[in-house]
Amino acid sequence: MKTALWLYLFLFIAFFDLHAQYPILTPFALSIGAAPSFIGLMMGLYSLTHLPGNLIAGFSVDRYGSRLFIVFSLLLAGIILLLQSRVTDPWQLLVLRSISGFVLAFLSPACMAMLARIARNQLEQGKLMAGNGLVHTFASILSPAAGAVLVAQIGFTKSFLVLGWVLIATATCALFFIKEKKFAVEPSGGNATAASDNLKADGSGSPKQPMDDSGQPAPIPWLVYGIPVAMSCAQGILSFELPLMNITRNAIMTTGLLFSVISVGGLVTLSMLFLNRYSPYLRTLWGGLFLACTYFAIAAQAPLPLTALLLLLGMAKGIIFPALSSLLIELSGGVRYGRTFSFLSIALSIGSFMGPMLAGQLRDYVSPYFIAFIGLMLAVSILPFHLGRTPTIRTNYS
Repeated sequence: MKTALWLYLFLFIAFFDLHAQYPILTPFALSIGAAPSFIGLMMGLYSLTHLPGNLIAGFSVDRYGSRLFIVFSLLLAGIILLLQSRVTDPWQLLVLRSISGFVLAFLSPACMAMLARIARNQLEQGKLMAGNGLVHTFASILSPAAGAVLVAQIGFTKSFLVLGWVLIATATCALFFIKEKKFAVEPSGGNATAASDNLKADGSGSPKQPMDDSGQPAPIPWLVYGIPVAMSCAQGILSFELPLMNITRNAIMTTGLLFSVISVGGLVTLSMLFLNRYSPYLRTLWGGLFLACTYFAIAAQAPLPLTALLLLLGMAKGIIFPALSSLLIELSGGVRYGRTFSFLSIALSIGSFMGPMLAGQLRDYVSPYFIAFIGLMLAVSILPFHLGRTPTIRTNYS
């Protein structure tokens, strides 16, 4: 667990640094002459360039481990931020953000694979994933407001310099303090018996993951990834649209505080540790429905304060993220963690690319939040029909 604590610390710093950019990227792009549609393209390409990185990370993390990829990702992301501080043209920013998307694609699969490997059983894996969600949420609560304050005090250029050096320092510390146990490389062909024995839900000695007729872990149903695609699409729409709303236009501090409200909502549900004892499948399903309804309320301009709606949105995300990670671990059969989480990151990248692009092109015709609602409802609707054919998925944890 010492490795997990170090990993949580470095993840907090990294997430804090990266999320601090959320409320300032759009105003910065506007300040150097970028149009809203160009900003949507830039945000979309950032996510699109995740895809080759995710594909490389999936197989590489399984073969070589996570540590070096965590260091590599943080170090290069910090260098890119230093270069970003010297940007004077929207196209320069587009290129740097695209490269940043590629190098940061290694971070999430590597971190989540390491957390999954150091757990001794399935319940402990669920707790570690919830801990990862808590770290992410604490960072995202503080960082948007901190980023807005930083820009207000020292300007865009110095802010990017500070954030870049913090990432470089974090990468250096991670190189020395994160230790990774040696593990056997999974043979091609995939005999997963030994790895599967490490994944138990309790001390009964019975495997809890789905198997096919040959005794190998069954392939993960592809439609499961519809949920992360829809979620990240909705998040991309929110990240694009929120700074452009009437109450936040030309108000970086207000934007940062509203992003922090979302994270506070996530913290509320992530702190409800008893939720980890319930089926990750049911938590994913009902959390997705809750999230879709919240986006519909924002699109329909429900008679509720925007702050309250964003708090509910964050609560829904706090239910889904750890549940989705636990569900994928169950379906993976306890092996190929790198590939499992790289496919999750690919799904998130696809949605993050689609969200800002759709919002930038269609916001004059339909509320982007309504697009988010439609996408989430489609993903939630197909999940039960597909996983309903997988009888080994547990419905509760005792």
